[in-house]
Amino acid sequence: MTGSLVGSIDVAQVVLYAFWIFFAGLIWYLRQEDRREGYPLEEDVTARYNKSPWLFVPPKKTFVLPHGQGLKQVPDFQRDERSFASRRVAPAPGYPSEPVGNPLLAGIGPGSWAERADRPDVTAHGDARIVPLRVADGFSVVPGAVDPRGLSVLGCDRQVAGIVKDIWVDRAEHLVRYYEVDLPLADGLRTILLPNNFVVFGTGRGGVRHLYVHAITAAQFADVPETARPELVTLLEEDKIAAYFGAGLLYADRVRQEPLL
Repeated sequence: MTGSLVGSIDVAQVVLYAFWIFFAGLIWYLRQEDRREGYPLEEDVTARYNKSPWLFVPPKKTFVLPHGQGLKQVPDFQRDERSFASRRVAPAPGYPSEPVGNPLLAGIGPGSWAERADRPDVTAHGDARIVPLRVADGFSVVPGAVDPRGLSVLGCDRQVAGIVKDIWVDRAEHLVRYYEVDLPLADGLRTILLPNNFVVFGTGRGGVRHLYVHAITAAQFADVPETARPELVTLLEEDKIAAYFGAGLLYADRVRQEPLL
């Protein structure tokens, strides 16, 4: 029709094109956002990476951290420069690495840990979130419940590793997070934290209660990473402690590394 502006426009087709444009923009946005951390990627064998990436790289976003902890900008393109006690099984891409030395401290596989901030987690009020019961005002063991303090801790070999000294609680979520365990070693007494998720309460002969840990043997408790301060645990220390016990589920006993069939 002469002079008509919309006489030949197919509304359904316009809507379809609009959807395609929106969907393409959504994909571009998501591909940018997934590069805020862990980017640029490294080649599996050579560890080469693109020093000047441009495709899909988002502009820096600044986050204001709570409680005066400063600012955080991402992406920051900071590479993980840690060295690990491991070696590649084969030089070809896709092959795994195996630990060298003490596999529980190698930092790979089930024992891998993230480079978290070396400061304690805090509550909404800025107080240390995870602390021992002896300094957690208002927290106590429920009357009638088993008090683990003074109980023995057994490794997966059923040998005694140490004695529970205290309970560490999460003041934000009101949960037990760790057990503080004293280890009587040949070179003196050492104190470590045992994550609650790796503990099962058991009863031995004569009805004696104990804490059983399937992840590691009694002797392997001696190498559990320590905390720098006696009544505080940092985010980085938490990751390393959990990684140690996680690695034990595979590496504590050589039998665990063999196939089931």
